[in-house]
Amino acid sequence: MPFGEQPAYLRVAGDLRQKIVEGVLPPHTRLPSQARIREEYGVSDTVALEARKVLMAEGLVEGRSGSGTYVREQPVPRRIARAGYRTGVGATPFRQEQADERVKGTWESSSEREEAGPAVASRLRIQVGDRVMRTRYLFRAEGEPSMLSTSWEPLDLTGRTPVMLPEEGPLAGRGVVERMAAIDVIVDNVVEEVGARPGLAEEAMALGGVPGHAVLVISRTYFAGGRPVETADVVTLADRHRVAYHLPVH
Repeated sequence: MPFGEQPAYLRVAGDLRQKIVEGVLPPHTRLPSQARIREEYGVSDTVALEARKVLMAEGLVEGRSGSGTYVREQPVPRRIARAGYRTGVGATPFRQEQADERVKGTWESSSEREEAGPAVASRLRIQVGDRVMRTRYLFRAEGEPSMLSTSWEPLDLTGRTPVMLPEEGPLAGRGVVERMAAIDVIVDNVVEEVGARPGLAEEAMALGGVPGHAVLVISRTYFAGGRPVETADVVTLADRHRVAYHLPVH
């Protein structure tokens, strides 16, 4: 194939994609059948099938059992604002990650002691097998699932203290900075890495997405004097969110 020339299935997928984006094929419209694609574009059944697979993998269409393939309604992305960290009443981590303070956010959580695996041990700079407190969250915005988060804190730091459980006790839900300050640990630095990967089936189920579609992962670690005191992975559907950084210039 000459350089720059696309395979036939990508050309067909590209034309159908353009029709979807331009509204020629609006949301909830049935995608042309495989036979119709074959006839309209003069391609084989295999090419027509592969073109439909491309659109499905891109999240532009979805199959409905016994009915066919339909154009998906694309959500309007919410902004996840990253602009530093503050303390105070109402300054929960979830609230700080919302660009619109008017959006009502709620969450569910569960905490459990476990032994640190290699990845978590490396991020917290502890030994594999050391005890950590793992907390899992499901955040909702306006009642709809918005993001997942899993955090880990070393129990040699927080164990047998009032802040051992992030969502219980006198500082429940107040955030890492404020909770650590209560045990004289002063958080002075936060590192975040943003990446993307295919979503796991259980993540898609929890967030109302499609397995395999891309998710954004914000890997965040809080430091106090160079020591990691908490690390977390925040997971959200890539087609529903945009990460917006507002960074001060010193």
